[in-house]
Amino acid sequence: MAELMSRPLFSISIALHPIHELGRTPAGERRVVPVSGGTFEGERLAGEVLPHGGSDLLLTRADGSFQQDVRLTLRARDGALILMTYRGVRHAAPEVGDRIARGEAVGRSEYYLRIAPFFETASPDHAWLNRIVAVGVGERRPNGAAYEVFEIL
Repeated sequence: MAELMSRPLFSISIALHPIHELGRTPAGERRVVPVSGGTFEGERLAGEVLPHGGSDLLLTRADGSFQQDVRLTLRARDGALILMTYRGVRHAAPEVGDRIARGEAVGRSEYYLRIAPFFETASPDHAWLNRIVAVGVGERRPNGAAYEVFEIL
C-alpha cells in the first residue's frame, strides 16, 4: 500500500463564544459552541472565519472522547465565501482533559485532536476546494481552537 502524501493547505485559528450546555441527550452529553471569528492563512488560501457563521455541535461519547461536528463560514481575501465542515475526535488522559476543561493551555502533544474537513464554494477561483479531501491536526485553546490543515494528494 502506498503512503499517503499531503501538502499544507492552511493554518486556522478559531475563536469561540461561551459553551451552551444542552446536557445528556439520547446521543450523549451535548454542547453547542458558537464560533465568534478567527483567521486562516496558507500559501493558496487565506482570509477570515466569519463571526456567527458557524458552531461546533460537540458530543461527549460514552468512552469519554469528544466528537466534533463543525460548520464554519470562511471569507477568502478575495471576498469568496467558503463553507468548511468537519468531523473530528479529541481524546486525552482524564487529567489532561480536566486541564483543558479548566481553560488551561495544554500542548497538542498531550492529547489527540484530528479533523476531516470538506469544503463547499460557488467561487470559480476556489472551486478546486470542492474536489479535495483534507485532514487536520488540532489544539484546543482556552477560548478557541487551532488546526494545521493538509490537503491529501
